[in-house]
Amino acid sequence: MTQFTPFSRRRLLGTAAASLLAAPALAQVVSTSTDQNDASSTEMEQDISNNIRRNISSFRSLEWQNYFDTTKNGAILVDITSRALHFWSEDQATYKLYPCSVAVTDDLTRRGRTEVVEKVVNPPWRPTPEMKVRFPDWPDFVAGGDPKNPLGPRALYLSWQYYRIHGTQDTRKIGRRSSNGCVGLYNEHILELFELANKGTQVLLI
Repeated sequence: MTQFTPFSRRRLLGTAAASLLAAPALAQVVSTSTDQNDASSTEMEQDISNNIRRNISSFRSLEWQNYFDTTKNGAILVDITSRALHFWSEDQATYKLYPCSVAVTDDLTRRGRTEVVEKVVNPPWRPTPEMKVRFPDWPDFVAGGDPKNPLGPRALYLSWQYYRIHGTQDTRKIGRRSSNGCVGLYNEHILELFELANKGTQVLLI
């Protein structure tokens, strides 16, 4: 299990407020409930350091034509550098831009083309074999819907094994290099994207 440094409520609220000021406008719709921002959250990814800064310098809208031949079945682009996820509907009438979390290190980062192969409500969580080697004290299973489940309320499973686009209970991770490889969104945003994306939606990580 990830180890956490105890926070006072005052320090926690101060940190959350500072994060919101530093984040792009889209990120500011995040819930401020204590459950969402509790520092004792067991998000089973990389610990967040106050020295890790969000990269929002490249957080801007993009044109799908630069990355896809077509928007058939919809298209998702994840820009690892700017930590942003872009979505275009098949008819191009809907375009969404979300801040996201990405892999904490280059060796955990995967780039290239894949697609959504499954949509899961309240996804269960299991550590990958590599995670269990690095973090042997992590649990073997967390049920879907559990407040401690690091995948949040929805997940889009990709054709790459173990890779997901999912929600997160730890909102401090968004806009940062903080995951073990998956792409994380605010829970409000994954709920929206989950309804927009379909099985077969093409995905490109750059």
